[in-house]
Amino acid sequence: MNEIANTPASSVPLIEVRNLVKHFGPVVALNGVSMKVHRGEVMCLLGDNGAGKSTLIKTLSGVHKPTSGDFLVDGKPVAFATPRDALDAGIATVYQDLAMVPLTSIARNFFMGREPMRRFGPFKFLDLDFAERVAREEMHKIGIDVRDPGQAVGTLSGGERQCVAIARAVYFGAKVLILDEPTSALGVAQTSMVLKYVNQVRARGLGVIFITHNVRHAYAVGNSFTVLNRGKTLGTYAKSEIGIEELQNLMAGDKELQLLSDELGGMV
Repeated sequence: MNEIANTPASSVPLIEVRNLVKHFGPVVALNGVSMKVHRGEVMCLLGDNGAGKSTLIKTLSGVHKPTSGDFLVDGKPVAFATPRDALDAGIATVYQDLAMVPLTSIARNFFMGREPMRRFGPFKFLDLDFAERVAREEMHKIGIDVRDPGQAVGTLSGGERQCVAIARAVYFGAKVLILDEPTSALGVAQTSMVLKYVNQVRARGLGVIFITHNVRHAYAVGNSFTVLNRGKTLGTYAKSEIGIEELQNLMAGDKELQLLSDELGGMV
C-alpha cells in the first residue's frame, strides 16, 4: 500500500500517558506504558497477543482505572470514572465488534443511544427522517453511497460497517478516535477503504490511535508507532526513524526470534 499519512500539526498532545500501570490483583497487565497522540496524527499501537493492547484501550476509554501513572488530555490530568467521562472528553472507541445490531437499519445504528427526537404535543417520537438524512450525508462525505439508510446495517460490507462506526464517532464530536483492530477481518479492498477514511479523519485534525498487529496496515497510514510487549512500552518511533522490516522485527521480538532460530538450527 502507498504511504498516505502526513506530519502531525500540533505540539500539544491530545492524549498523553506516562508510565501507566494497571494491576488486576496480583496480575500486572500494564507495567509502564508511555505514549502520546497529537492533533492530525495517526499513532499506531502495535503489539502481539498479550502485549497489553486491550487493557490500554479500556483504560484510555474509561472502562478501567489505572493503578498508577499519569493520564493527560489536552495537557490536563484526568481520571475517568466511566466510559461516559471519556466520551465527554472527546475520546471515542470503535471496538472490533463495532457494537452494531446487524438487522437494524444504518440510520438507527448511526444514532444508537443518541436518537434524535421530535415532539408532538406531550409525546416524543424518533425523528427518523432526520436520522436517515444525516446518515446518508455523513456516509456520502466519505465516498459511500447509501441509497437507503433504512436498509439493515448487516447488508453492508465489513469495511463499510467500520466506516459507519467511525463516521458515527466523528459526527458526535470525537477529538480522539481509538480504533481496535479495524482491519483485522477485512479483505484488501475493504482494508483500503478503511485506511483511506482514517487518513481523511486525520486530515480534519483529529487524533487517531490505531491498534493493530498488522505492521503493513499500520505503516500505510501511521505517523508514529508505539510498540508494546508484555505490558511495557518498547519504544515510540516517527515514521522517518524506522522502516517497516525493523518495525516488524521489533514487534515480534528480535531477541526471542533469534533464540528460536538458534534453537531450531541446532536441532537440524
